[in-house]
Amino acid sequence: MSGIFIAGIDIGTTGSKAAIFDTKGNILGSDYREYSCTYPKPNWIEQNPNQLVKEAMAAARKAIKKSGIKSKEIASIGFSTQRSCAIFIDKDGRILRPMISWQDSRATDEIDDILEKISAEEFYKITGFPLNTTWILPSILWVRKNEPHVWAKVHKVLQLQDFTLRAFGVEGFINDIPDAGFWGIWDTNKFEWSKKILDIFDIDKSILPNPMPSGTKVGTIPKSVAEKSGFAEGTPICIGAGDQNSAATGAGVIYEGYASVSMGTAGNANAFLENPFRDPAGKNMVVNHSIYGKWQIEGHQAGAAGVFRWFRDEIASLEKENAVKTGKNVYKILDEKIAQVPAGAKGLILLPYLASSTAPRWNINASGVLAGLTFGHDRWCMARAFMEGITLEMKDILTSMVNSGVKIEHVRIMGGATKSPLWNQLQSDAYNLEVDTLKVTDAAVIGAAVMGGVGVGIFKDIREGVNMMVKPDKTFFPNPENAKRYSEMYDIYCRIYEGLEEMEVFKSLAKIRKRF
Repeated sequence: MSGIFIAGIDIGTTGSKAAIFDTKGNILGSDYREYSCTYPKPNWIEQNPNQLVKEAMAAARKAIKKSGIKSKEIASIGFSTQRSCAIFIDKDGRILRPMISWQDSRATDEIDDILEKISAEEFYKITGFPLNTTWILPSILWVRKNEPHVWAKVHKVLQLQDFTLRAFGVEGFINDIPDAGFWGIWDTNKFEWSKKILDIFDIDKSILPNPMPSGTKVGTIPKSVAEKSGFAEGTPICIGAGDQNSAATGAGVIYEGYASVSMGTAGNANAFLENPFRDPAGKNMVVNHSIYGKWQIEGHQAGAAGVFRWFRDEIASLEKENAVKTGKNVYKILDEKIAQVPAGAKGLILLPYLASSTAPRWNINASGVLAGLTFGHDRWCMARAFMEGITLEMKDILTSMVNSGVKIEHVRIMGGATKSPLWNQLQSDAYNLEVDTLKVTDAAVIGAAVMGGVGVGIFKDIREGVNMMVKPDKTFFPNPENAKRYSEMYDIYCRIYEGLEEMEVFKSLAKIRKRF
């Protein structure tokens, strides 16, 4: 086999995937390794970044073997990594405590502390991010206050992109610009750390990494990493982007009017922005795009398919066990059952806030709600309600984007959920829009590969790389009857949330959870 080959690696929340591509976007070999989070206390979610990198290297080694090419034929490596994960290291590069996940919401008191010093409106104006426990600033403040023995030894605070680049052999502490916003300290309009926020919270800029544009070559694979990862010594390492930035790139969201919807462990809606922008309502975050000097507006969904995975593990555990015994795919079994339930799940509706509510509600106290349950419902009505509730939350995000003045004309859907034709059609019905799937459904991996290709000059820029490698697959059209039903369900969804919030039900339940 001859040609030019590039590698993409995506280190996600629940697993790492590596893939080898040609420059037309064809996958020659890929592999996936699963891992888990730990949950030491309610609202605490942690991981071991060394384990994540180890699995990524194992996936890369297997993907290269499956590709049938020699490792020395791989021209570059680009990385996609989960965002907003706080890794605290000492001067010797040792990890001081488990990585605080982006899903972690322990720092609720720190949000109050932040609001005492800067208004939510000013914070959003500078960062483009609605104030929330998801960002790293609250985690830094939490560690400083609650773990002073750890804080005293902190030399650097990293995200997973910079940690991964170092683990693969890059010297120094380098982060991608799209990820920089997730510290809650970065000015996304000026492309620099905010001196105002650093000063307000007495944070020394020296503990932060050096953000650089996606698609920049920053190192090569050393011998020690070659043995672990399967890449040839000397293979160029290039800066990628956070997973959803990489996925937007891998979905072709590189022009105005284009949007993507991702249903992975978390969910995201992204729309391309040519010019600086702030949501007038302050509900959606504005992130630097992988194309330097451009932006994307994002609506972040904390749970998404991770909520459906919880259903699989906790409610459909019998089906999961049987699937393992028979060699069947448990999700296909669930799809078959869900397809027998009409749209609207017979009046059963889920608010899928198992990891709190992010865009567009931004309620750190919000928790999951299953409403309308009767003796007339069974587990498959619940399964459909879970799938629909996750999708209605995404509709909530898209609706808020459109209401802010963002044009959305072309939608690409991606993530693990797109393996289900049932869920693809459900998305089209719920959004009442035509939606496209992608030839390469793991958009973050191909997006990372594109950025790697840019870093070594295979593509002159990210747009050229996307136009050469990213291809749509199937188009789903909304069913008018189902679209009408989901419009009705969405109205109920909103009223349930607003009623519970008005009566401070979420807040009261959050107080009880803190006792455990």
